[in-house]
Amino acid sequence: MKTPRKDSEKITGLSRSAPGIVMLALVLAASAILGGYFGAPAMATAAQANNMQDSVQKFADVLAVVQQNYADPIDVDQAIYDGAIPGMLQSLDPHSEFFDPKDYAAFLEQEEGRYYGVGMVIEQSASGQTMVQYPFVDSPAYKAGIRPGDLILKVDGKPCAGLTTSEVANLLRGAKGTPVTISLGREGWPKPIDVTVTRAEIPRPAVEFTTMVRPNIGYIRVSTFNDTTTDRDFEEALQQLDASKLDGLIVDLRNNGGGLVDQSVGMADMFLDKGDLIVSHRGRSSPERRYYAIRGNQGLKVPLVVLINGQTASASEIFAGAMQDHDRALIVGQTSFGKGLVGTQFPLSYNTALMLITARYYTPSGRSIQRSYKNETLYDYHYNPQKPQSPEAKLTDTGRTVYGGDGITPDVTAADSKPDDFQELLERRGVLYPASLPPQGIGDFVRYYLGQNRTITKDFVVDDAVIAQFKKFLDQEQIEVTDAQVQRNLPYLKWEIQREVFTGVLGVDAGYKVALENDPQLDKAIASVPAAEALYANARKMLAQRMSSGNNQP
Repeated sequence: MKTPRKDSEKITGLSRSAPGIVMLALVLAASAILGGYFGAPAMATAAQANNMQDSVQKFADVLAVVQQNYADPIDVDQAIYDGAIPGMLQSLDPHSEFFDPKDYAAFLEQEEGRYYGVGMVIEQSASGQTMVQYPFVDSPAYKAGIRPGDLILKVDGKPCAGLTTSEVANLLRGAKGTPVTISLGREGWPKPIDVTVTRAEIPRPAVEFTTMVRPNIGYIRVSTFNDTTTDRDFEEALQQLDASKLDGLIVDLRNNGGGLVDQSVGMADMFLDKGDLIVSHRGRSSPERRYYAIRGNQGLKVPLVVLINGQTASASEIFAGAMQDHDRALIVGQTSFGKGLVGTQFPLSYNTALMLITARYYTPSGRSIQRSYKNETLYDYHYNPQKPQSPEAKLTDTGRTVYGGDGITPDVTAADSKPDDFQELLERRGVLYPASLPPQGIGDFVRYYLGQNRTITKDFVVDDAVIAQFKKFLDQEQIEVTDAQVQRNLPYLKWEIQREVFTGVLGVDAGYKVALENDPQLDKAIASVPAAEALYANARKMLAQRMSSGNNQP
């Protein structure tokens, strides 16, 4: 998860003439940042400067001994890039990062939300070949007819066998407007399919999917805040749904790892009253900064439900926390990740950069979003979070108790569905693609089925004939299942096969619609719309009472 802030101060003046010296200078620069040379006007004392220089000299001594005496030749750049600097940062927190030139370029591309290429996600297949996971809707790859499950055999005549997915991705990227010829292998097709695609700027839309999930209940899926137009795109989605006339709106932030704080603030501004506090941050060398709703909701009073889960993080938690603290929305799902750290970008020389944690985020009620990372392993921090022993209690605008120091706790808990043993077997063997949001690919059976049935329309349904072909495929692959298992899982099989077929032939958006038909957390969110309406109505009532009494304090 990348940090949601783009503030940066540039460090320059390093020479590349001697690699070891350059790397040492980078460490010195990073140490200077850690010592407080940047950000607030706090000045390092002479003693601090001496201590820092002593520490750097100790490191230089170790580096010199290693470089001179290690059994094998060493790459000093790699030793510093992959060892010393990351090790130093990891001793501070789980999110400060050092970017070498390659990683920094990838980070900037992700942050900007666009690149030049053909517009598809690729992965490694079980056989080790590069396979198309899915093309972006309306991308050059999508328009050229490239499908999920296609194998990339050659790019401009260069065989891709033995190449990593990163190497293949580099072949596919290029200057805007240039052609690239891709040779594809497709299940059921006797010969490779050659397509010529013209590279273009590929936006990665943050607002990923917008639809009506029930009569007069709108749904907007926001997948990231990295795109600098997230708030604008979200506003367009509201207009598309005619949100002011809806009975309820669900904003889905599940698996949204965050991004740019100003985009989260911009989204929150659309729902809160003008002047409402959205978020604040402060740190040792970072003075407090507060973000307020500048424009306000412009009369948008639609009842709001926000969906979150354990991978909702950073800027997503800022939005959810602001909605919860102001009683503007009901939060449904599972406790969010708990990343409330401000990452400040410090570009260094030679296209490297340091992403350093400089402050912490606080919701309007004053609770910290960040959960503790002290006294636990990096694995446990990311995959086995522990509940705080004494969570901080705060009050929302209407006096509801909410807790900090552990991400955002939902008002209504809704567990995600888990695959049973039969479903896990099919996913593990690659027969079906693991269900995910967004829909991301197709499994071996649907690739086989589409190779046998090339004409698929939007009226496709999984009937008895499709299930018969499914069972035949399992026999061919020597995957032993019983008729009882198939019958017991028939609703799941029909839903998953239809989702994959639609994703493969009609595109990710078509797969999305099917995916949302079997989403227990979404069902819970829809059922919570009346409660969200009552919550907001009560908040408006209490605000009016305070205004009439001359007390506008919560």
